[in-house]
Order: sequence, then C-alpha cells, then structure tokens
Amino acid sequence: MNAIVENKIKKSDKIAENAMSLLDEMGVEYSLNEWLTVKKYCEKFGLANTMVVTNWINRGIIPAQNIKIIDELNGLKLVKAVAYK
Repeated sequence: MNAIVENKIKKSDKIAENAMSLLDEMGVEYSLNEWLTVKKYCEKFGLANTMVVTNWINRGIIPAQNIKIIDELNGLKLVKAVAYK
C-alpha cells in the first residue's frame, strides 16, 4: 500500500479514536455495533475506500436518517451499520 495512503489511514484512525473519547466525555452515546465511522464501515463491509461511502452519502444511497453528523467533532460522520448498495 502507498505510504501516503497508510499515513492517512493512521491519521483517520487516531481522529476516530479521539472522536469517540470526546463523545463519551460529552455523555453522547452511539452504539458502535449500530453506528460506525466511515472508515470502520468500509472495514466491516469490505469496501475499498472511504470515497465509496462518501459518494453513497452524497448521492442519497445511504438515507439521511442513517447518517449522524457530529458538529462538535468537525462534522464527523457516523453511518448506521447496515449494508447499502
């Protein structure tokens, strides 16, 4: 894998960890079985990269009620953990 891509994935993982810690501190609870970061969604459902999910969100394939945007975390998106296509 390209070193640039690996670096971006590591940064993304760290941001996701920090986001979940901050949500916990704020008393906001999202079940990690039900709601996933875009990266974790890709891992769970075997998608090549996060752009696939981002495109699905933009095109409405993933319905708005299945997306949570956490403004306090720079617009972090959580996606309901169900298969879309």
